[in-house]
Amino acid sequence: MKTARVDWRYRLTITSRALAATAGGYAVAAAFCAALSLALAQAIPRADAVLTATMLAWLVYAAAVAWVFYARTSWGAWLGTLGPAAVLAAAAAAPRWVGGIP
Repeated sequence: MKTARVDWRYRLTITSRALAATAGGYAVAAAFCAALSLALAQAIPRADAVLTATMLAWLVYAAAVAWVFYARTSWGAWLGTLGPAAVLAAAAAAPRWVGGIP
């Protein structure tokens, strides 16, 4: 039986995807948690809003990790995590930019 030789590019791709899953997934989950907790704090007490957003952020983190390994390319995996993270971070920071939150 012939053994398959693993190319360095394949290893780099898997390493890149693993890094995108951990760092990018964390970025998406953290930005989601911040944005959702600010949005929910308008309707429910702040502590409940933060706890609810944190629990839901675990689902977002799992979805981001699944997306990284579902994406067709490594670039798509990075853009699929960092793009939504940037949008959610901007949504979380927007009230501060317009002067709504000190």
